[in-house]
Amino acid sequence: MRPDGRQALELLARLGYGARGVTYCLVGGLAVLAAIGIGGQTGGSRSALLILLERPFGWILLGIVAFGLAAFALWRVVEAVTDADGYGRSAKGLATRAGHLVSGVTYGGLGASMMLAALGRGTARSAEDQGARDWTAWLLQQPFGQWLVGAVGLIVIGAGLAFALKAWKGDVCKRLSVPHDARDWVRHVGRFGYAARALTFGLIGGFLISAAIASRSSDVKGLGGALQVLRGEPYGWVLLGLTAAGLAAFGVFGLVQARYRRIDPPDLDAARRAVEDIAR
Repeated sequence: MRPDGRQALELLARLGYGARGVTYCLVGGLAVLAAIGIGGQTGGSRSALLILLERPFGWILLGIVAFGLAAFALWRVVEAVTDADGYGRSAKGLATRAGHLVSGVTYGGLGASMMLAALGRGTARSAEDQGARDWTAWLLQQPFGQWLVGAVGLIVIGAGLAFALKAWKGDVCKRLSVPHDARDWVRHVGRFGYAARALTFGLIGGFLISAAIASRSSDVKGLGGALQVLRGEPYGWVLLGLTAAGLAAFGVFGLVQARYRRIDPPDLDAARRAVEDIAR
């Protein structure tokens, strides 16, 4: 791939990290407002982004974020297939790359849904957790469906544990080239953000395991559902407020990644040939 192609891919990756950051800022910020009782909402990514449509020129803002999410999806897929970050072929490396591939598919779906909403072709307000419930219901109908759903739940919990470990170890700046005087606050913000993601992923994985045990897809909840569960607990406004603040912090960290992450775009021509070889 020509150098200008690499630069374009890097630009798309940075736009993607920024769009993901904006998404988490909205999710966390709105949930913080809900926790302290001055409005807001305890919803997931879709409902948070759709708030943009209520603002002047909101369809333009939503369209830009939707394009960014699609760019992030593309980068995640390329990153996973080409091993752009050098995770290698160890069990841990392959698991990380597989996670990035799943992330790419997820954000691609979110970006497409939001682009349709920006174009006025449906807002998908009722689809906050419905998509997850639909595929869970389909999976439960397959042979060994309960085991498969349970396995997915364990994988999600495993991802949450990985986020928790990252928050605990504090190596969130490993791939960032931030100025030295900003490194401490970026590290604290990133660790707080990853801790919040760990909690929400653990809850989502737990809902999946519950659905597998009961063979009931209605038990499945997404990010919005996880936040609502926290809100319903004793001192739930505190739990919700802290978790929401952490998600907003992860959004800020995403904006930092958009500017300072080290990105080494791969040769896409070589990647395309590798995919074709695998397909054959």
